Amino acid sequence: MKNNNIDRREFLKRTGTAAMVMGGLGAVAGCKGSGAGAAESAAGTATSGEMTYRTNNVRGDKVSILGYGCMRWPMIKDENGRDICDQEAIDRLIDYAIEHGVNYFDTAPVYLQGQSESATGKSLKRYPRESYYIATKLSNFSNASRENSIEMYRKSMENLQTDYIDYYLLHSLGNEAGFRQRFVDNGIMDFLMEERKAGRIRNLGFSFHGSKEGFDEMMTYHEKYHWDFVQIQLNYVDWRHASGRNADAEYLQQELDKRGIQSVIMEPLLGGRLSKVPQYVADRLKERNPEGSVASWAFRFAGTHEGVLTVLSGMTYMEHLQDNVKTYSPLVPLDEDELTFLDETAEIMQKYPTIPCNDCKYCMPCPYGIDIPAILLHYNKCVNAGEVAASINDEGYKKARRAYLVSYDRAVPKLRQASRCIGCNQCMSHCPQSINIPRELHKIDRYVENLKQDKL
Repeated sequence: MKNNNIDRREFLKRTGTAAMVMGGLGAVAGCKGSGAGAAESAAGTATSGEMTYRTNNVRGDKVSILGYGCMRWPMIKDENGRDICDQEAIDRLIDYAIEHGVNYFDTAPVYLQGQSESATGKSLKRYPRESYYIATKLSNFSNASRENSIEMYRKSMENLQTDYIDYYLLHSLGNEAGFRQRFVDNGIMDFLMEERKAGRIRNLGFSFHGSKEGFDEMMTYHEKYHWDFVQIQLNYVDWRHASGRNADAEYLQQELDKRGIQSVIMEPLLGGRLSKVPQYVADRLKERNPEGSVASWAFRFAGTHEGVLTVLSGMTYMEHLQDNVKTYSPLVPLDEDELTFLDETAEIMQKYPTIPCNDCKYCMPCPYGIDIPAILLHYNKCVNAGEVAASINDEGYKKARRAYLVSYDRAVPKLRQASRCIGCNQCMSHCPQSINIPRELHKIDRYVENLKQDKL
């Protein structure tokens, strides 16, 4: 398959019989016909080994409950030492995903320093256009002029090698003021409404990071703009314990349910933190379900809610993709006892002082070369592994000290470490989790210096 288009005959050979395609995309995805099978059910039950599908209640799309988030494609170095997308690895991941029923792919102009859309489009182009759904975003953060916004929209189609976008999002809204500035006052909403009317946008929605009040403000526009879907951050920690300015996911989902708007879920693993939980939490999850992975609990939680259309996962590695496909083929919804168990697990996890970084890299690049996500994620990893000491008198201090310092230098090159932060605050406005990044970097730097000097 490498570097070659896959024609319709080969596609059908790999995904099933020709009869599957006669009914359109839903059949390709594994529908059984009216009244039978997972894809025909809004609840999304499926027989063993089949991907679970949800039905878009606006257009009738049959969407895989597992969606591919294209923000974390594997990268390699080019001949000049620059990070570029590993197209061959991406092709392999997309091939496996499509062969196992995944049909929703979510990207954005700003992902991977602007490389994600092109890499995703190049790989998907090898398959029949009607066999998958593309989601991308209008990421006009730095320049919300009408001209730039329309150019970005059209560039997305060019990058994705398509003449229509299935799911188009206003990227990362938090309140009415930002919405009006970026999309209303410049006439972009009128433009997008016309594009939806013309069929070049099939579904129009937005992704949200913000407070209850900000979400309520956005919901007041539903009557005017008729949001087809909304992308929210939902996982078993954020359900009732969202951090920073973010509203609890329970509230967001309930408000969408009231209006019959389906959700697309981002950060089901909290940037990977729910697959790398403290060991005693992992033991707790494995004891309850020895056959399932730690991550599978989070994905089952996100998929259990019937108002969810698809759950996005940024699967960099094949083993992550395979595990998630297994979890959703089919989805076994959590029962009430399991939901209570996860709620208790979330309460336990609130005692661990991790930083709510989701590795989205919106804060990058840093003008001073600091690898912000790597620093924060390394700190979280050490917290979860019990390698962060509070005092020189702590039992195991020497072991924790050595483990942190050695792994820090391995994880983050010295010239990209927290000590280089001057507090310019440029990164803060881009963080969807509202992390005070300079404060956290300075805190980590002080901790490192205290470890080096044995002054804890």
